[in-house]
Amino acid sequence: MGNLPSHRTNLEFPFLNTGVDYAGPVLIADRSGRGARLTKSYLCIFICLAVKAVHIELVSSLTKEAYLAALNRFMARRGRPQTIYSDHGSNFIGGFNELSDLFRNSLSDIPTILSHDEIDFKFIPPYSPHFGGIWEAAVKSVKHHLRRVLALAHLTYEEMITCLNQIEAILNSRPLTPLSSDPSDLSFLSPSHFLIGRPLTSVPYPQVSDCNVHRLDRFQRIEFLRQHFWKRYCAEYVTLLQQKTKWLTSTGHLQVGSLVLVKDKTQPPLMWLMGRIVQLHPGKDGVSRVADIETKRGIIQRAYNNICPLPLDC
Repeated sequence: MGNLPSHRTNLEFPFLNTGVDYAGPVLIADRSGRGARLTKSYLCIFICLAVKAVHIELVSSLTKEAYLAALNRFMARRGRPQTIYSDHGSNFIGGFNELSDLFRNSLSDIPTILSHDEIDFKFIPPYSPHFGGIWEAAVKSVKHHLRRVLALAHLTYEEMITCLNQIEAILNSRPLTPLSSDPSDLSFLSPSHFLIGRPLTSVPYPQVSDCNVHRLDRFQRIEFLRQHFWKRYCAEYVTLLQQKTKWLTSTGHLQVGSLVLVKDKTQPPLMWLMGRIVQLHPGKDGVSRVADIETKRGIIQRAYNNICPLPLDC
């Protein structure tokens, strides 16, 4: 296994070094109500290589013009990236050639200081998706559950944008590492801290019951899809933190004071149940498999299969 590139290990401004890939297609309704015509659209997903923040753009086609339009919207909101990594898709190659010609033909009109502000486009080797594992993982996080969510209902363009922005917020709210080692501090670091300087929160909407989604109002339908995506994604993220292969010896132990993520299916979207280990309960063999956890709701007791230590606090 090769070493991680420097863009993955050096902390920079969010999206200064970015990976991009496409997901889809998704079907968009041209209007609400019966008889709506469905058209194909695609998701252009940008991932920050340093802090793993996600940015999602909805595009109408796989052409270079649609990619450049999505890139312009991305830069208008996140700033111009220094480096963009991608595969050898024809739209990525076409966008690179278009911008290269623009800079080459405009050097006489652009001041010297701006002539060095080109974006460095880097392409991974053909047929080697593992070279872009960080953005492939982001595409998987979005596509895997979004495909199941969108199968429940067809959304208009405005509704799809609303749903994608809320999904983006869910992805950027995930815990990465504890903010401090203070036993009374339950706060954690997430990609949103690098984007807005604080955790992402949302208005607490009531739980939408699992009924026929087509009987809900349009606004409730979007909220139902958001809650459905949250349930699937948070369960997958917790499972990802708990991945284990067959083991014969213990390789790590929870410690008192460690910040952990507690698996709880009743939490509303963007609300991660965090806690600090206050006491361990060893079994007859001396190995602890149950712990008491101090949370905002008080002290609770959970088995290790419901406890996820954050990756950098193991």
